Amino acid sequence: MSNNQTVSFEHKIPDNLKGLVADWSSDVQTFRVRWSKAMMWIFLVSDTFIFGSFLSAYMAVRLTTIEPWPNTSEVFALHVGGTDVPLLLIAIMTFILISSSGTMAMAVTSGYKKQRKKTAFLIFLTALGGLAFVGMQMFEWSKLIFEEGIRPWGNEFGANQFGGFFFMITGFHGTHVSIGVIFLFIYAYKTFAGHYDEGKRGWFTTMKGDYVEIEILGLYWHFVDLVWVFIFAFFYLW
Repeated sequence: MSNNQTVSFEHKIPDNLKGLVADWSSDVQTFRVRWSKAMMWIFLVSDTFIFGSFLSAYMAVRLTTIEPWPNTSEVFALHVGGTDVPLLLIAIMTFILISSSGTMAMAVTSGYKKQRKKTAFLIFLTALGGLAFVGMQMFEWSKLIFEEGIRPWGNEFGANQFGGFFFMITGFHGTHVSIGVIFLFIYAYKTFAGHYDEGKRGWFTTMKGDYVEIEILGLYWHFVDLVWVFIFAFFYLW
């Protein structure tokens, strides 16, 4: 290229692309959606593929294994009053987690109405529900390991693959719930302290906080609840 030849990077942007360029170059929002919300959706989609891969592998192994699969009514029975009640603990866990999804939805609605104390209370209530779920899951794990003798590599109820898939998938989901509970307590404090009303900057970002952050957290929590519905159906009912 000769020295006399110049290259111009200026070019006219078509009118129908100006909005797209403005959104993506603003580093704040894209397609009229805040970046933080868009990133949460991208994360949830990618996480869906991970859980989908786990459950698909579980179905493939269960449908092709030669050994009989353990009877879930027997494995997950809870001994109450001298009687083994099938899936009682799992039913309570599911009810609590689904109910927490309802309180989270109410918290988002209250947040957009600027009802600070009610929003903080509902988020705190959601966190308590998640904490109860994790606690009961730990009890379930301890019962399966120490009382039933189920291990990731084998068990006395049937196919050896059962334990490996169960602990991997429920443990991965339980990790998601535990992380969500931590953030729920943090957001409950920030809401009660009035950080969103004041537009106070966050701990990990220089952007001013508002009630949209609660909606984003709600997206994550609803996703965790939805995943549990599939785990409940595949592991406990099938």
